[in-house]
This record gives sequence, C-alpha cells and structure tokens, in this order.
Amino acid sequence: MPELPEVETTRRGIAPHLIGCKVRDLVVRNRKLRWPVSPALATGLVGHEIRAVDRRAKYLLIEAETGAAIVHLGMSGSLRVLPRNTPPKPHDHIDLVLEGGRILRFNDPRRFGSWLWQPSGQRHAVLANLGPEPFEEAFHGDYLWRASRGRRAPVKTFLMDQRIVVGVGNIYAAEALFRAGIDPRRAAGRVSRERYARLADAVRSILDHAIARGGTTLRDFLAPDGAPGYFEQELLVYGREGQPCKTCGATLRGAVIGQRASVWCPVCQH
Repeated sequence: MPELPEVETTRRGIAPHLIGCKVRDLVVRNRKLRWPVSPALATGLVGHEIRAVDRRAKYLLIEAETGAAIVHLGMSGSLRVLPRNTPPKPHDHIDLVLEGGRILRFNDPRRFGSWLWQPSGQRHAVLANLGPEPFEEAFHGDYLWRASRGRRAPVKTFLMDQRIVVGVGNIYAAEALFRAGIDPRRAAGRVSRERYARLADAVRSILDHAIARGGTTLRDFLAPDGAPGYFEQELLVYGREGQPCKTCGATLRGAVIGQRASVWCPVCQH
C-alpha cells in the first residue's frame, strides 16, 4: 500500500496541473470502490476552481471553495494527468475533467481506494481523530514518550497507530526503528524518553529522504510521471529477512507484529 512518501510524491506531481483550473466534469465509470463514490463529488466540484491540493496522512485533498474531494489510493490506486481524449483502460474508474483539455484519471485495479466528499467547514469522519503529521512541531520524542506510557503493545504497532502519528506505515516504521536501534517487539511503554527522541528524528529523516527519492517502489505504485520511486534500493531491513544486516552482518530476523511482516536486526536493535 502506498505510504506517506508515495502519497506526497503524488501530491507534488499533480498539484501544478490542478491548482487554478476549473473542473468541467466528473466522469465516474465505477462507483464501487472501497466506499461508494458519492454524487456529492460532482455537485461540489463541477464548475468550481481547484484552489489547493493538500495531504492529510495518506489522504489527498483536492480543494475548492465548496469543499474537498478526499482521495485515498488504497492498495493499488494511482493518479495521472492526461490529455482528455486518452482512451480509458481497464480499472480507470474516475476522470476529473479539467479546463484546457486535461483530465486527472484515477486507476485502481483492486478498487480499495476511495473518493469521498467533505463540504466546506466540515470534517469527514476519515480525517477525525488523526494524530500529528511527522513533520509538524507537535511530533517529537517527548510527545511519543508521553503517549506511550503504560502501553504494552509493541512499539512498532504503537508507531503505526494513526491516532499517534499519521502516515508511518510498515516500511518506514521498520526502517525508523532500525535507525533508532529499537527492537520492534519491545513494549511501547518500555522505551525510554531518549530513545523516543532518536525514533522521532529517524521517522522525520527517513520520510524526508524517501520523499526526495520519490518514495518506495511497490508492486502497484508508480509516481504520477510513470516513474517508480527509488528509495527501495536503500532499505536496510524491510523485506530482507534472512539476509545479513548491512551495518553489523548479523542475520536479520522476521516475525509478524500487529498482523504485519516485520524484520529487524538482533544485534543493532534491542
């Protein structure tokens, strides 16, 4: 599933083509995505200018004065800016038709993505109860340490909880915990304040670098220009169970933590 860097890469790719453009039409070929595509999307967007393309957690917000389309890429979704006369392919479910002869096309083979509508002045349920963004001032080591007190869940599960901090998925949680030297199985409440400071720094640093590198190449993810991300070449633990640690040479171990495959180094992480 695309994580925060992939979503941010997508946002940066499509924003220059959308901002300032008026929406001429909304073509929905298949309303049966993760949630049914609401008719309110067309009512809210058609005839209005796109003022901004923002991101909250792993959601993209295509904003007009009337509200915002909330787009989630799901497990296999992608967005492309194309000429309006580009013939649709299988799984091209939605076209946002823009002035100037272009479209924003949403393709999603697994149909686990979503297009929701948030009227101006309201907050959609999917955006409620989310934690801070990793790049906000509110996210730091002391915040993580306070939030973790008394928690017995593994620190990796804690870090991936969107109520604690948004956008840190399986790949980047594994990499951040490795960089901070923390065993992902350790109870969140048993991680010290100092180690949480290192973890917060690692999360920001890894996400920032991954965004600069275009995200991580996943089987279903391509950047808006059709190019894959390149951060995968630099992964130190994710997907490398049984291989030698690039830092110490020890054999990397793996297990399922919180229903997600996890890999760590038994020497570098404790």
